[in-house]
Amino acid sequence: MTELGAIFRPQLPPERLRTIARLADATGLDELWVFEDCFREAGISAAAAALAWTERVRVGVGLLPVPLRNVAVTAMEAATLHRMFPGRVSLGIGHGVQDWMGQVGARPASPLTLLREYTLALRGLLNGERITTRGRYVTLDDVALDWPPPGGAEVLVGGIGPRTLRLSGEVADGTVLNEAFSPEGVREARKLVREGRAAAGRDADSHKLVVYLFAATGEDAAARLQRELVTTGLTDVPGLGVAGGAAEVADRVQRYAEAGADMVVLLPTADEPDPEGFIRFVGDDVRPLVK
Repeated sequence: MTELGAIFRPQLPPERLRTIARLADATGLDELWVFEDCFREAGISAAAAALAWTERVRVGVGLLPVPLRNVAVTAMEAATLHRMFPGRVSLGIGHGVQDWMGQVGARPASPLTLLREYTLALRGLLNGERITTRGRYVTLDDVALDWPPPGGAEVLVGGIGPRTLRLSGEVADGTVLNEAFSPEGVREARKLVREGRAAAGRDADSHKLVVYLFAATGEDAAARLQRELVTTGLTDVPGLGVAGGAAEVADRVQRYAEAGADMVVLLPTADEPDPEGFIRFVGDDVRPLVK
């Protein structure tokens, strides 16, 4: 069965997360995702609060920008969440928006090199390894976590371009695709991920694919979706987003599942008039219709 999630957009003030997290927990949502967007809410602190306020729903973080974070700190924070809330954490990392990284003096000369070094080190630390490495960006000297998650933990990598998608297949446990991917784009991304896994001698099928999908429902849904596509510069990509009732949204989710998505995470528009109602809609109305 395809899993279904929804996103708490960081355009909302942090104090609204508690109500939305509890609604996600009470409905049929599989996961609630939070963002770490400069310079809005932080991902780990938001995830920790959402997990503490809930009992069942899993919480995803997408994406932690690796230029901003020492890998040992990310490993410590991730391990703490995994041990306190076992089986309920999905952690994604990525390049970050390069202009934002430049604003804080953290823009790397080679984002791909950084992401490779970072992902390998983070996975190793979360798997309980003791690591010494001296790369171009990541340096660790005899570092190991005192409290790694039992059995390790998945690390997802967010990517758009072909080189990043192949890298994700090579070094990560899963890939996060943003809202710019149509079902056909998901198929192509899955192919690139598999190429990376094959090059690394890894099992091509044991790689989770998470896809964001713009969704709007209720009054003026089509107009709100169109505004979102215009704002994000995605009007030229066919098949993006869905506007309508539960049946229409579930049908589009199914198309993404058939294209290779293991989880579809619905992203409300920035001008969604009822964020709490959106969570109820996704969990109570759409989830039962998704195969």
